[in-house]
Amino acid sequence: MADFVGRRRELKELREDIARTGLDTLSGRKAKAPRARVLLIAGRPGSGRTALAEAFVREVAEQYPDGVLRTRLTAPGGEGVATERALRGLIEGLGQATPPGAGEDELSSALRTALGGRRVIILVDDAADPHQVDALLPDTPECLVVVTAEGPLTGIPDVRPCTLGGLDTPSAVQMLAQRIGDIRITVDPRAAEALAEECGGQPAALSLVGGWLAAHPKASVADVAKQLHDTPARAGGPLGRAFRLVYESLPQPAQRTLRLLPLAPAGIVDSHTASALAGCSVGAAQSTLDDFAGLGLLRHAHNGLFLLPGCLAPLLQALLEAKERPAEVQLARARMLERTVRLLHSCRAMADPDQEGLGLLGVPEKLESLPRALRFPDRRAAATWLDTRLPALSAAASLAVADGELDTLARRLIAGLVRALAEHRGTAEAAPELYGLHRLVLDVAERRGLHREQAAALLNLADLDAETGRTREALERYRAALDAGRAANDPYATGRAMESVGGAYQELADWHRASDWFGRALAQAHARGEREDEARLYGRLGNVHTYAGRYGDALRSWRAAAAGYRRLADVPGQAKALSEMARVQEYAGRPEESLHTCREAVELARRAGDQRLQAALQVRLADTLDRLGDPAAARLHRSAADRLLGDDPAACEIRSTSD
Repeated sequence: MADFVGRRRELKELREDIARTGLDTLSGRKAKAPRARVLLIAGRPGSGRTALAEAFVREVAEQYPDGVLRTRLTAPGGEGVATERALRGLIEGLGQATPPGAGEDELSSALRTALGGRRVIILVDDAADPHQVDALLPDTPECLVVVTAEGPLTGIPDVRPCTLGGLDTPSAVQMLAQRIGDIRITVDPRAAEALAEECGGQPAALSLVGGWLAAHPKASVADVAKQLHDTPARAGGPLGRAFRLVYESLPQPAQRTLRLLPLAPAGIVDSHTASALAGCSVGAAQSTLDDFAGLGLLRHAHNGLFLLPGCLAPLLQALLEAKERPAEVQLARARMLERTVRLLHSCRAMADPDQEGLGLLGVPEKLESLPRALRFPDRRAAATWLDTRLPALSAAASLAVADGELDTLARRLIAGLVRALAEHRGTAEAAPELYGLHRLVLDVAERRGLHREQAAALLNLADLDAETGRTREALERYRAALDAGRAANDPYATGRAMESVGGAYQELADWHRASDWFGRALAQAHARGEREDEARLYGRLGNVHTYAGRYGDALRSWRAAAAGYRRLADVPGQAKALSEMARVQEYAGRPEESLHTCREAVELARRAGDQRLQAALQVRLADTLDRLGDPAAARLHRSAADRLLGDDPAACEIRSTSD
């Protein structure tokens, strides 16, 4: 950044520390393993530690051609960021996907593997827990880790903290000059030096005072220095006095908006958030936020976002608790969540690729009831909003659930976020975020005794566990979902849970339990007259019996599945069931019956227009004819398969031999 001043000595020390001999080597101890060099910048909030870290990273970036990764371990409000979220963000920053629901150890190992052979800088901002930092450290010594924290990180070896105090007076005056211009400094340089001393050389205090002076061009630098000097010590040091100067100069509506900003999730603020919190228009909120940024109370970010400085969060929180009634705070939080729900509804509606149901105004009918300020111009704008606001949206969902008094809004918010992510990203890409959201739903459902929602959340979590290979964890959740479904008297949830338990046992190769649970689900489907579920479950039973080598039971199940699909007039389903029957007949040593069944399946596949299935069945017919001693007919069927799908070997997925 062009406005970074001073700290030349600290920058030089940090550069030299990269290649300096480690403390373990100097003390004669052998290091555990080669790891990345860790540089620590320690200083109180407002000391400019993050700005120094960014300036240092820019200076040495050329030595690390694979880029810079950034993560923050403490939210502006002081809450710690989960290690799993930090790890996930770093891995995704390398362009790699992360498995949903993965734990800290798995993600830490994945990060170290992904960083193997790379020269990367990892900037870890506002660390509080050394164990959390340790989980982020690469094993490769070619990487560099730069950490900012308030104090030393005991437990991390080979770390010499670079401790920050205030800026020297010339640098502090230069920082003021960047905000208010050289003329006012030149007119009274002694006053500028006195003002810098009153600010203790703290960059955050200097930024606030400089912003106030820039907004009041007729104010005297000497008068501001005297005003800070006369401010009572209980105001909270240089930063507290500078903040009080700026805060008390604001009009009452702006003061109240500023007091409510600590409610913004993850310290991320935009015009809609401020508008909902303060109960004002979006335009007025945007103007107020721009003024705050000019005063140094907020930092500009990308895409119309503002960031609340962590050093100001405790001061604002104290004002919020002292001047706002709890009921008003809760109402402001509810307004913010309601606005977020409506924006998510609009975002999801814009994901419709055809935008069916356009109303008279040229917008989707489902959005006509929303104010113009809550609509997005197109799908791309909605997707960009979702991507840039996702950290704040996830934090809003977590905070709403933790609050405990806004569970209805929390459930609506989570449901809207789940749907928006699924529409814009797809369930596979959004799976890591969806996993955390389903866990939040489960927390609310368990707290409120909502058994139906509890069952749904458990089923969703178990499905994601199963997809990532955590079959035993999925099995436990499927069983818990079954109990919740029974408590809710929800036949869909219980049937789905029983079938999923059977699928988990099938994945574990426990054929006996798998067939037992599929049988239970089949009995319920039969009792309720659910024909489609019956046909599908007969097929799943047929698969399990085939794997277990119980060919007689498998044939009966597949025959029942084929009959079920025939009653449903589902020709493709019937063809696939008959193809599986043919496969089992061949396994059972009955090639003539397999040949007859396979021909019947080919005819059904032809009626259904499924060329892929036709080709696979033609190959099976050819294999069977070879075994029956008719190679000429076998060649004809293979030629027919080639004509259907060319030379694509993957098309013939149904093979006639078994491992």
